[in-house]
Amino acid sequence: MTGELAGKVAVVVGGSGGIGAATVRMLADAGAVVAIGYNRSHEKAEALAQTLSGGGHSLFRIEVDSGASVRAAASEVLHRHKRTDILVNAAGTTKPVPHADLEGLPDDLFDRILISNVRGPFATIRAFAEALKANGDGVVVNISSISGFTGSGSSVGYCASKGALDTMTLSLARALGPEIRVLCVSPGAVATDFLPGRGREQLEKVAQATPLKRVVEPEDVARAVMACITHLRATTGARIVVDGGRFLV
Repeated sequence: MTGELAGKVAVVVGGSGGIGAATVRMLADAGAVVAIGYNRSHEKAEALAQTLSGGGHSLFRIEVDSGASVRAAASEVLHRHKRTDILVNAAGTTKPVPHADLEGLPDDLFDRILISNVRGPFATIRAFAEALKANGDGVVVNISSISGFTGSGSSVGYCASKGALDTMTLSLARALGPEIRVLCVSPGAVATDFLPGRGREQLEKVAQATPLKRVVEPEDVARAVMACITHLRATTGARIVVDGGRFLV
């Protein structure tokens, strides 16, 4: 893929670790200049940037639950890079709560999950929409989850938030075309530290129950993101599932 995205500027929100970092690497390898958005992980983001192919990459801090922070981050990126062609929303949050434990999901936690996983991506899309439209070939990829359509996941609130993100992807694909394509990539359990306490042994066990019987790695998800950007040019509003077939079980 080297050089395929030469001249493009890609913004990855939540780009300092896990799926975001894997996506950042692939975008840079394909020739894009990448703006890496982080919240609390400046050192991780800086270390990642130093390993990337090409040059001109940058870091920016963004709190997706703060509208002012999102607007300021977009202004900073556009001032530095003058354009945005690709936006990947990889930031998000959760907290494991058994689905039957209704009292274990208090209002403030539910609100925090919804704000981070739904309002946050909407705010970033809104902030970058004008720049994405400017070249007539912008693309947004939202990192969702199979939790959004299976109803199984770390908590009821997390499932609800990803279902909302999927629906928002449909709405914005209609609203922002033809200049911007909007897609979502929906992984199952991925080998990252996103969910505390979920180790490799548990992931292997989950994988054995799926048709493909393999653990999904961050790079698997990043490849799907890259396909949305570089190959699925006649596709918008779609959900790309990357879970080894777990949703079939």
